[in-house]
Amino acid sequence: MPIVSSNPWLTKETHARLVRELAALRRASTGDRDGDDEIALHAHRQARIRQIEDVLRGAVVGQDPLDDGIAEPGMVLTVEYDDGDIETFLLGTRDEAGQGDLEVYSPDSPIGRALHGAKPGDRREYHVPSGDAVRVTLVGAKPYGRHRRR
Repeated sequence: MPIVSSNPWLTKETHARLVRELAALRRASTGDRDGDDEIALHAHRQARIRQIEDVLRGAVVGQDPLDDGIAEPGMVLTVEYDDGDIETFLLGTRDEAGQGDLEVYSPDSPIGRALHGAKPGDRREYHVPSGDAVRVTLVGAKPYGRHRRR
């Protein structure tokens, strides 16, 4: 069954970490809230709780996308920039950070939006915050699980 791109993709490890973090945040949010610092900390905890709940809601956990070479969340993408630089990264949620030697780019990032649905050889363009256009060619895309087994 293919992954629905509107649902966040998570590794099993990241899902477990987020569930633990959510439980800890909920426990910490039940104390007294006296003083400005504690009220601000409580508000920060509540915001993070909502953020984690949003990520976990409907998340696809540990299920690799189809091995069809198409760029989508859960795929490890190798790209070549116009200057010849090559980069390999995981297209996943920010909460996936720390996946070994891989950078993680969100599907909602400029490069993630540009590459979503690309096939090897497809050339795409995206804009960085400075407004400059960056051109990139998808060299390959493989499921995270296959990359990890190397």
